[in-house]
Amino acid sequence: MPHDALRDGAGRRYPAHLDVWEVKEPKDWPGAWWANWCNLPPARWPLPVPPATYERNRRYRDRRRRAEEIRRTVRLRRVTGGGLPATSWRFVAELPGGDLVGELRAHERSPHLIDGAEPAEEREIVFDGVLVAEGCRRLGIGRRLLAMLADEMGRSGIRNAHAIAEAADVDLLLACGWEFKTSRPWALRLDRRPSAANRPSGEAG
Repeated sequence: MPHDALRDGAGRRYPAHLDVWEVKEPKDWPGAWWANWCNLPPARWPLPVPPATYERNRRYRDRRRRAEEIRRTVRLRRVTGGGLPATSWRFVAELPGGDLVGELRAHERSPHLIDGAEPAEEREIVFDGVLVAEGCRRLGIGRRLLAMLADEMGRSGIRNAHAIAEAADVDLLLACGWEFKTSRPWALRLDRRPSAANRPSGEAG
């Protein structure tokens, strides 16, 4: 990162081969010796924070540079056609070379099938899930995919979306404006046992 204008406390330039970031408050650099001061007012900081700092670990630096490149170059789009049903919604995040790094799937359903009312034009979305490649997580790709889903719902005149989520997906949905419903669905699973005709010989019924 260009940092010719930055100087340390003694007025010296920072190493040209390292990325340098300006430090405006303690939380700008988690893990640094001054990071724990973030809950204190500036007047109570034991020492002034440095004007800027850098990471000496080259692997950390390379990971950070790669993350910034992914944020800058990733492209999101909705997938249509190719045999995909009109009621299926699929959004993908891709890098310039075409590598798939994120995907969101959802589908439409007709509310009248639930409450028994007369069929109407109203539609709603059921969120199936969002996945992001391991090396591309925590870069905002999941949020961007959910924002694209919301934008597409607006263009299609669909007001409501529903989801059943767990673990990290719950936190992501809440951070993107989703809310808990008052109902509490049960998590169920069906395990199919082999029929007697397909059961290996000698296995008890």
